[in-house]
Amino acid sequence: MTKAFFQSIETNAHNHSLPLADVLSRLAFNDQGLIPVIAQDATSKEVLMQAWMNREALDRTLESGRMVYWSRSRQCYWVKGESSGHIQELVRMSLDCDGDVILCQINQIGAACHTGRPACFYLEVVPEKDQVVIQGDASLP
Repeated sequence: MTKAFFQSIETNAHNHSLPLADVLSRLAFNDQGLIPVIAQDATSKEVLMQAWMNREALDRTLESGRMVYWSRSRQCYWVKGESSGHIQELVRMSLDCDGDVILCQINQIGAACHTGRPACFYLEVVPEKDQVVIQGDASLP
């Protein structure tokens, strides 16, 4: 069981290493074979976007060093920046303690959001004003 594996390594010491293939084979992909991926700027630590990967997208990302996602709407692989030029280069990948989320620290070249904004999280919730405020201007082609 995936969760049991991740629980079994919770007390491993700092710098203990595990075979990559063993850990990746135990990731908790959902019923559609997908796992959420958070893309974070490696320098500023700003969260830029959330997307999805299947196992092949994960493998392709690790092999190429460029972020490859699975597009749920288009049902195809999506190499970030392939058509827009807004490339994401993988700097560091981490897995959460349950093995059900991937965090990728990246070098973002250009905008992360399809709107042309630096990040996809530009809708700021302001509960005390009962509003959502848009941060930044779009620069759609």
